[in-house]
Amino acid sequence: MNKKRILVAVGTRPEAVKMAPVVHALQAAPWADVRVLATAQHRQMLDQIHAFFDIRPDRDLDLMRQNQSLADLTARMVAAMDPVLAEERPDLVLAQGDTTTVMVTALASFYRRVPFGHVEAGLRTGDLHNPFPEEMNRVLVGRMASLHFAPTQTAADNLAKEGLTERVHVTGNTVIDALLWAAERVDTRPFAPPAGKRLVLVTAHRRENFGAPFESVCRALKAIADRGDVQLLYPVHPNPNVHDTAHRVLGGHEAIRLTEPLDYPDMVAAMRACDLILTDSGGVQEEAPSLGKPVLVLRSTTERPEGCTAGAARLVGTDRDAIVAAANRLLDDDNAYRAMAKVENPYGDGTAAHRIAELCGAFVSA
Repeated sequence: MNKKRILVAVGTRPEAVKMAPVVHALQAAPWADVRVLATAQHRQMLDQIHAFFDIRPDRDLDLMRQNQSLADLTARMVAAMDPVLAEERPDLVLAQGDTTTVMVTALASFYRRVPFGHVEAGLRTGDLHNPFPEEMNRVLVGRMASLHFAPTQTAADNLAKEGLTERVHVTGNTVIDALLWAAERVDTRPFAPPAGKRLVLVTAHRRENFGAPFESVCRALKAIADRGDVQLLYPVHPNPNVHDTAHRVLGGHEAIRLTEPLDYPDMVAAMRACDLILTDSGGVQEEAPSLGKPVLVLRSTTERPEGCTAGAARLVGTDRDAIVAAANRLLDDDNAYRAMAKVENPYGDGTAAHRIAELCGAFVSA
């Protein structure tokens, strides 16, 4: 059989998580010759995911630099990506999401006239500066992609509004595939809160929240911890705009546990162990409903409205009082909590990667 070469590009931890099921599904396909390219936009966190899912990149650009600017990263990535495409000569290139890795991979593929497939296509907030630069990356990638794997019908509808209707497929989100696999293999005991307390898990690192908005978020977290009946677990992103403020405002509080970023298995374990999640992360918004965990979204907009529409998540923004009020309601009102915790996950059923692999096979064989 003349196999078709599929090049899968990953650069950050969320991309590695969401593409791991796709890589495994393609590796199981008899028609596919799968090659994995790591840009290492995030170095250590990327390596952890590949080890957990037993994926070994075939090529590694090792691009991460301390305090790298978007312009510097983009320029170095374009220059590094082009010769890889020339040497690998793939029949199809895949990448997931909205990072610089995804945008550059799509651009470099376009320059080489190589078809590009976008996993998790069609997410939109409608504000090109929020999130920044991810929203613009999504729009640009949408124009360059040959295949669009939309996680939900809402995402597919967003593409249709932009005139993108060909080769758009609603597949579900691969993050659910990864989560369900991982949840059976993690140990929640290290994250159990002290007796009589509930665990509130926090992830907050969005670039558009740097400065005063993030300061407000931290003051809200401190007020929630002051209740006395909860413990907050906050794995803090290493970016100084996040790390320095979080440790200044929250450090030393007996009910707040600040840690280094958790690797993926520990993050899944923490989500399983917690009672409530406060986050500005897109992936967590998608994962939490499968674990029955209500989510308060620390943003003014979200490109994942399905969770809010279904009732599993709620946008609360970055205002201190609004965050505290929303958290207190869920912690104090059992009916309000159950209403969010029992919502069926609108983002997928755990079989998205299989659908994507089948669609890729049909495309390259046409």
